[in-house]
Amino acid sequence: MPLKFAPANEQAIPVHVIEQDALEAWRQKQNDRTGRWIEQSGFTAGLGQSLLVPDGEGSVSMVLAGYGTAQARARGRFHLAAVAAALPEGTYDLHGLASERAAEEALGWLLSGYAFDRYKEQKPAKARLVAPGGVDAARIEALVAGECLTRDLINTPAADMGPVELEAACAQLAEAQGAAIEVTRGEALLEGNFPMIHTVGRAAAQAPRLIDMRWGQAGPKLTLVGKGVCFDTGGLNLKPGASMGLMKKDMGGAATVLGLAQMIMTLGLPMQLRVLIPAVENAVSGNSFRPGDILTARNGLTVEINNTDAEGRLVLADALALGAEDSPDMMISMATLTGAARVAVGPDIAPYFTDDAALSGALDAAGAAVADPVWRLPFHAPYEAMIDPGIADLDNAPKGGFAGAITAALFLRRFAGETRYAHFDIYGWSTGNGPARPKGGVGMGARALLEALPGVLKL
Repeated sequence: MPLKFAPANEQAIPVHVIEQDALEAWRQKQNDRTGRWIEQSGFTAGLGQSLLVPDGEGSVSMVLAGYGTAQARARGRFHLAAVAAALPEGTYDLHGLASERAAEEALGWLLSGYAFDRYKEQKPAKARLVAPGGVDAARIEALVAGECLTRDLINTPAADMGPVELEAACAQLAEAQGAAIEVTRGEALLEGNFPMIHTVGRAAAQAPRLIDMRWGQAGPKLTLVGKGVCFDTGGLNLKPGASMGLMKKDMGGAATVLGLAQMIMTLGLPMQLRVLIPAVENAVSGNSFRPGDILTARNGLTVEINNTDAEGRLVLADALALGAEDSPDMMISMATLTGAARVAVGPDIAPYFTDDAALSGALDAAGAAVADPVWRLPFHAPYEAMIDPGIADLDNAPKGGFAGAITAALFLRRFAGETRYAHFDIYGWSTGNGPARPKGGVGMGARALLEALPGVLKL
């Protein structure tokens, strides 16, 4: 698969990127044969449109890639990935693309080569690309590799991606990158004071666990915490069948954190990275935790369980409390946490919460720069009363249905201590077959964070 750039010295077919209103002027500069071919083909330079132009011997001499209008481009991203998907196998070189769009389009082109083919042969794009001039080719390849890791993990069904397999994926990444890894499993979670991770996962066939990976010896401390609920039945508050269909993706926070961690380590960013993943399955058994139970978290806060289907915040709470004990310079959690976040911003935007204005400003700019849209939602303090059940410190599922993403974020903030903190409530799933984003698991927020963190952490 063309997930890396072709060598710069490889003979390549030119791809001319042409905006719709520039087509006629471009055509008039060509020879008569090429001009007639363009005219008779019906090529209009519409966004994503492509045209193979033959030479006198019937071979492809060039490709025209429609780049539409600015208004059309504003409605999407990775537009040349659609062109890549339509091209025959070969090596191609971009011409006429504005320098400020080169990195995004090169990233999308490489991602068009992704396919999840573990269970069935797929047909991703086969068109290789020579890295456009001026782009950081190694960085883009690192982004692609991290994104592909995230997608593969999310796409794998729970029968093959339970807590055991998620741990194995972490161990494989740690070995490849020279990171240290420590795992606390089963009853040892109680001995290690991770009571809520144990409680949520104890009913499953595979033992719950906390995965703790460390990399880097110097620089600012960054701790990433990812929700690793490998399948979520809802527990005793059982989900209806239709709501259970995509629950293999409920470990999307862990998958995205691992993809981001791989990017950071591959690029060798000068930091001390820690990755914490509570890996569980929320199953139904005789020892499932129950509505009405009151749990005591690692940091001593008590939590009344009003819905066993709000389990992600419970396992994250213990992991966040552990992370805060190390006093990192920044801690970030990522989770497929609430349907309320999807209702608020839809499936394509990664909403995040932070009280840190510098981080927020950097994230917003970074998301726009790297085609990874994010949107800040508020830690609205007056809603703290909504997560106060009266007989415990916290309610894991406040009634009423209002502000579900905000109340979940406020819940998590209680466990981050005084640490500089941000929480991402992502969807982790592409609902349609867009350019470079096939239906299935997808990373959200990782590229924006990678772009923003060096400035925020002063690397």
